[in-house]
Amino acid sequence: MSYVAIDWNKLEDELDKHTWEKLTSQFWLDTRIPVSNDLDDWRSLTDEERDVVNKAFGGLTLLDTLQSEEGANVMRDAVRTQHEEAVLNNILFMESVHAKSYSTIFISLNNNRKIEEIFEWTNSNETLQYKAKRINDIYQNGTPLQKKIASVFLESFLFYSGFYTPLWYLGNNLLPNVAEIIKLIIRDESVHGTYLGYKFQLGYNQLDEDEQAEIRDWMYELLYDLMENELLYTEEVYDQIGWTNEVKTFVKYNANKALQNLGFEPFFPDASAEQVNPIVMNGLSTDTTNHDFFSQVGSGYLMGNVEAMDDDDYDF
Repeated sequence: MSYVAIDWNKLEDELDKHTWEKLTSQFWLDTRIPVSNDLDDWRSLTDEERDVVNKAFGGLTLLDTLQSEEGANVMRDAVRTQHEEAVLNNILFMESVHAKSYSTIFISLNNNRKIEEIFEWTNSNETLQYKAKRINDIYQNGTPLQKKIASVFLESFLFYSGFYTPLWYLGNNLLPNVAEIIKLIIRDESVHGTYLGYKFQLGYNQLDEDEQAEIRDWMYELLYDLMENELLYTEEVYDQIGWTNEVKTFVKYNANKALQNLGFEPFFPDASAEQVNPIVMNGLSTDTTNHDFFSQVGSGYLMGNVEAMDDDDYDF
């Protein structure tokens, strides 16, 4: 066996290089964002509101941990190109950055005892554990196409029940630095979900009609199962502050986006962009504020002026 050196000047799929450049230009670290500047806002929230934020971020930590340990890693055996594997390596690392970022938020806003309580809840909550185990079972035992479906559902759908909280507060001029981290994460996840959805479509389009029908039926069965659990999870987290119905609409909206990433039509008619809270939809924009917190950490750090990938980026 001889090893083959990767040649980025000879590409089988231009999108691999495009995605690599997009992701590397978006590189960021949580330590550059002064989350502790949000302490006054944090103290102004009620105990119930702080509990919702902590639980939402605990759930996100668990899912990003799963993605960093298994998500992109289990797809390496089915890569089409060496460049695709390089992109997966980048995705794997950034999922670790995402998972660590929530700890930065926790330590900036909570005491050690409260942080321990957050992780105890995260590691024992049944609905949260169910979706992590359901996705990981597919990662360990599914086909390459099933793994891509599971990953896109996680990146483009299941994360968003947790993202709703900081986007709502951002729209109400609260917790801007916390929201900045979340918007950076959303910007990454937008690329991850779209890229893996594109790779799914390449494989799906090579199947015959019967095989396509089989994987499609499997996908919708998974969607129903995950959505049923996600709506229960949303109730557990948000009932205490009365946001449950709004968050459920947002969750369904993002499930539709996940289906679109995979090349399918939206499924939930009661969850269009117009039906989502406009404050949250505005915050969902993946442009970041780039406010002058950079001066607090030194002028050597500068975030790239980039945008999330659009559907048109995949037209060659």
